Amino acid sequence: MKRERDAISRRGFLAQSLAATTTVSLGTQTLAQARRIGANDRIRMGFIGIGNRGTQLLERFMANKDVEIAALCDVYKPYTTRDRSQVNARWRASGKTPRMGESLPAGVKRVTDFRRLLDMKDLDAVCIATPDHWHAVQTIQAIGAGKDVYVEKPLTITLKEGRAMVNAQKASKQVVAVGLNRRGSSVYQNLAQDIQAGKIGQVVTARAYRISNMFPKGIGKLSAETPPKDFDWDMWLGPRPARPYQYNIAPYYFRWWNAYSSQMGNWGVHYMDVIRWMAGETAPTAITTNAVSGIINDDRSIPDNMEVTFEFKPGLMIQFHIYEACNSGGIDGGEVELNGTKASLVASQNGYRITPARPGQFQTWKELAKAETFDIKSKAAHGDLGIKEDSTARLIRNFLDCVKSRQQPWCPLEDGHRSTSFAHLANISVALNTRIEWDAEQEVITNHEKANDLLHYEYRKPWTL
Repeated sequence: MKRERDAISRRGFLAQSLAATTTVSLGTQTLAQARRIGANDRIRMGFIGIGNRGTQLLERFMANKDVEIAALCDVYKPYTTRDRSQVNARWRASGKTPRMGESLPAGVKRVTDFRRLLDMKDLDAVCIATPDHWHAVQTIQAIGAGKDVYVEKPLTITLKEGRAMVNAQKASKQVVAVGLNRRGSSVYQNLAQDIQAGKIGQVVTARAYRISNMFPKGIGKLSAETPPKDFDWDMWLGPRPARPYQYNIAPYYFRWWNAYSSQMGNWGVHYMDVIRWMAGETAPTAITTNAVSGIINDDRSIPDNMEVTFEFKPGLMIQFHIYEACNSGGIDGGEVELNGTKASLVASQNGYRITPARPGQFQTWKELAKAETFDIKSKAAHGDLGIKEDSTARLIRNFLDCVKSRQQPWCPLEDGHRSTSFAHLANISVALNTRIEWDAEQEVITNHEKANDLLHYEYRKPWTL
């Protein structure tokens, strides 16, 4: 399997790849394409999707002095006006309504249709934080409009969308970064280099968990109702089939409906990305998933609990466990665990612990690796880093630097697509209740012909990929 070598050096926390993509432009040039942004110029940003996560990203972009907030877009009008008092009371009570109250420039444009935002000729870049099923359409159209793009994870809702996005970017001059925030973590940047260099030997197993006990009622059981005032439900659905509005789908609960997202996509993509990055792997060769439902009494269309095994050549297995109907011990002291022939690694964005392997039967060696611990908070306290690290803020800063330099961001589309593919393949295995084998070069399932029908779906008109 092809190994990726995109790790950052231990001292080069803010370094980035020197390889810029040279491509052919799509369509006629816009002002944003024609304008050369200098090191001291401000980047005019538009934001598509400014609910819970979108607001978190808006705040982080605003923290950069070279960013000008120029336009806001959301299918819910009160999110664009930033007037929390106008937000539906039930939505406010959910805990997922953004705080708002930001100090924005007087001339910020506010729209509810993202196409109007993309028509704005003076925008340099856009941030896309809409639900998963919108990312591909909006990113490809933004690229065609000559905008650079920062798009949230998971990158897509289908596997074919990801390849279409990569192809669109390659046929343009645009910079596109994916918000897999652990790519902005200096801990993981350093570990990616060290683990690929053999620090714990050959990586042979890895695991991560998502644990959130939602027993007994989960997201609840509800009936169709009238959408809140000023909420464009039909636009929210976009390319997905028409259906009545239901409160436990939007604004946030779509994460538990397989038509719009999944917990494998929501959380699994984060962990699978950082594990495959550290292990130097691109994609699995086979996927087996076990899943159960019926424990939680709610409307969800994803499993209550599921366990996924991803197989690689030569010999690596990665396991991801989603437990939403029970508790579990998880990983003590970290969020991911990698086990190598010489040592084991437990890591998070806060630090890591390396534990040397013990000799098994018939082995006489005493030690193949050294024990090691690292705590980023203690390092910062002693001035070694001088910062309180926010990996998302660092990823955004890297994107802004790349908008100016035209270099490749820390998490380009190809990486976002490959890591998001883990979620899609696991969900296809669940849907078919079978082990599937994957050709990562051709991006086809080789042992189940009909499984390839699940690599995409037919968009609702007028939307196209």
